[in-house]
Amino acid sequence: MNLASFYKGKKVFVSGHTGFKGSWLTEILLGFGSELVGYSKDIPTEPSLFEVLNHQGRIRDIRKNILDLDELSESMKDCEIAFHLAAQPLVRRSYDIPIQTFSENVMGTAHFLEAVRRNPQLKSAVVITTDKVYENLNEGNDFKESDPLGGHDPYSASKAAAEIVFSSYVRSFFSSGCRVSSVRAGNVIGGGDWSEDRLICDAFRAWESKKSLLLRNPAAIRPWQHVLEPLFAYLCVGKSLIENQKIHGEAFNFGPRKESEANTKEVIEQLKKSWKDFRYDIQPLNDGKKEAQILRLNCDKASNLLGWSPKLNFSQAIEWTANWYSQWLIHKTNIHEFTCQQIEDYSVIFSSKNSS
Repeated sequence: MNLASFYKGKKVFVSGHTGFKGSWLTEILLGFGSELVGYSKDIPTEPSLFEVLNHQGRIRDIRKNILDLDELSESMKDCEIAFHLAAQPLVRRSYDIPIQTFSENVMGTAHFLEAVRRNPQLKSAVVITTDKVYENLNEGNDFKESDPLGGHDPYSASKAAAEIVFSSYVRSFFSSGCRVSSVRAGNVIGGGDWSEDRLICDAFRAWESKKSLLLRNPAAIRPWQHVLEPLFAYLCVGKSLIENQKIHGEAFNFGPRKESEANTKEVIEQLKKSWKDFRYDIQPLNDGKKEAQILRLNCDKASNLLGWSPKLNFSQAIEWTANWYSQWLIHKTNIHEFTCQQIEDYSVIFSSKNSS
């Protein structure tokens, strides 16, 4: 599947382009030769991958609220493909700002879909939610796209609600015209994420400051995957929607292979192989902010309908992430070149394995 040739010259809309995943997606598309329109209300972290990669001067950068429907709709004009990543993306923060979380994640999705509906020139649109949309009773089952939606914390519940909004719009308004899909990725890691309460980010901050990381939930199992895995999958969906009507309205899981499953302690132990002076201590945090203990995804549907499969194993995902942060710490000025090289390396792996 030659994604680069497909996206070359196409005008693509990305909401949430200043975030971690949005910045990586923007860099991929710029490398493909796409014309980018980015729509975000602010820059969410300091440092920021968006600023580090100097995206502001390379795309049409719009700073508006996702809930401003008229601005959002106007910004999509002339675009052919749209990706919706704008969100309040953090589980633990959602306990502190539940109303904002529901507003941005549920109504933000509704506004995005309504803006798509107002732009008949759009051919495909991809709504990104999360692996946490499922009703998770911590029983260890692999969640399929047809499993019941739910969510204990406000973040998970808001994303499950966004999936319901998506389904309603598909059945109510998208019987013709633009084709749409929703996608649910596992726990994403990679260089350039400086969000709070994320394992790798907290680990890097501890390593950078020569402090010990406090590991709050060492036994929690997550479907860890490098950020390039789901992003290339999203791009596959955006392309496939135009070429294959059968996937219109469908939801897809994107996660690692079963053998890449690991708990948070195993992730940290793997990091220590790259960061030799890295230290951590286990310190359970009992602040009432519940997090799921076990989360697994079944990705058979993506394999069967899209021909997609993960390309990097667990060790590679950690190594690529650790190397990015090491490069940032030592050679900040070369990080754009390093980021582009990782994209190129992954693109070669992706293309060779999809053609074999």
